[in-house]
Amino acid sequence: MWGHPKGLQTLFFTELWERLSYYGMRALLVLFLVDTARGGFGMSTETAGAIYGLYTASVYLAALPGGWIADRILGQKQTVFVGGCVIAAGHFSMAIPTVPTFYLGLILIVIGTGLLKPNVSALVGDLYPEGGGRRDAGFSIYYMGINLGAFIGPLICGYLGQKIDWHLGFGTAGVGMVLGLIQYRLGWGRLPDRTALDQARLSRRKEAVGRFWSAVTAGALVLTLVAALHLSGVMTVRLAAAAKALGVGILGLALVYFVVVLAFGKWTREEKWRIVVILFLFIGSAVFWSGFEQAGSSMNLFAERLTDRRVFGWDMPASWLQSVNPLLIILMAPLFGVLWERLGSRQPSIPVKFGMGLLLLAAGFVVLAWSASFAGEENKVSPMWLVATYFLHTSGELCLSPVGLSSITKLSPRPLVGQMMGIWFMGGALGNLMAGLMGGKFDTLPLWQLFGAVALIAAVAGAAFLLVSPWVKKLCGSVK
Repeated sequence: MWGHPKGLQTLFFTELWERLSYYGMRALLVLFLVDTARGGFGMSTETAGAIYGLYTASVYLAALPGGWIADRILGQKQTVFVGGCVIAAGHFSMAIPTVPTFYLGLILIVIGTGLLKPNVSALVGDLYPEGGGRRDAGFSIYYMGINLGAFIGPLICGYLGQKIDWHLGFGTAGVGMVLGLIQYRLGWGRLPDRTALDQARLSRRKEAVGRFWSAVTAGALVLTLVAALHLSGVMTVRLAAAAKALGVGILGLALVYFVVVLAFGKWTREEKWRIVVILFLFIGSAVFWSGFEQAGSSMNLFAERLTDRRVFGWDMPASWLQSVNPLLIILMAPLFGVLWERLGSRQPSIPVKFGMGLLLLAAGFVVLAWSASFAGEENKVSPMWLVATYFLHTSGELCLSPVGLSSITKLSPRPLVGQMMGIWFMGGALGNLMAGLMGGKFDTLPLWQLFGAVALIAAVAGAAFLLVSPWVKKLCGSVK
């Protein structure tokens, strides 16, 4: 990190520890929910998938109020620290082996991640007010911290959770977040602060903070009670139905927003077409993440039940395969960076990159469907099938994901940039929700049909992006 602001080191390790805790717990979540032998909840895959989808979707949705709270109430530095504390509390709550504390933990992690995730990235940007290539290099280093944490988390938490005790794995994720908070406070003075407040604003902020925490506490307790009552059978609300309703709500809200913006906004012809392109990117993003994020649902169950994980006579934890994707990103991201740089002005346009990403996602599920066609409890397959799938999915991610946020800023009319960023987060939330619901079909559909259907949807979407690419270039100009 030589040649970069000292605050980058602090934020690098903050994000490393936060991602370690998030992905470490996520690698265990569905496996714990369906477990019947070692103290898990013994749920159906449908219910477990719904919980997984609701949880991961809520993390994305929580980023929207998290950014607002930082801008209007706490400031970025303080919001990141508060978010980390709430995340750690959530993991430690899940370490207590009771139903209410489990659900309370999930809710606290959602709230905390919503506070931390968008604002730690904003702090990285604030380290480089001059912008330019040095800023891009700083973000590249920062993203390496993300993937290192995502690589290490499933290895540590997965081993402890699957080999010793589920709740030890959950609690260890909390320890990781605490270590991240300690080094964050030690590096506090290195971080930028955009919220130099006068006394009047400081007083108003303290009052707002008090109201905020009261609302958070009340909301968390109510949601925990509802979840606990559902699991105990007192309430009959089906979580899968609730997840589907949320998905319809997210999609409907996004579509209504685009209709209103296009119908009532005073935009030029090119700006209108660019807004339409953003709508298609929103849908493409949701489709991509609906397949990719099955890493924690259907693909995790496939690794647990149908993969031969014996290594020198030792049964490797299924959750360890969750570390393949971040490891591949660490290895492959520099290669993709060099490729795009070498291509320069000849590199593919945004729609073409989206199409490539979706087609690679589809190819990964074709591989998985092929292996699932002959896999069984008595005929477990090599983990290399999953590794090959992760390789294709990671290649697709490196085509699509890095251009996502960048494309929104390039295509959005200036007054709509912030709102369109929110729409992009909603696309991620919708994709994660769908990943949980699709993964919930693990026990009710033949796997070759489940994975084949996902491959078909992704392939159709990818082909559509490739077909409309010349049209987009003609109507919106060349956007790289």
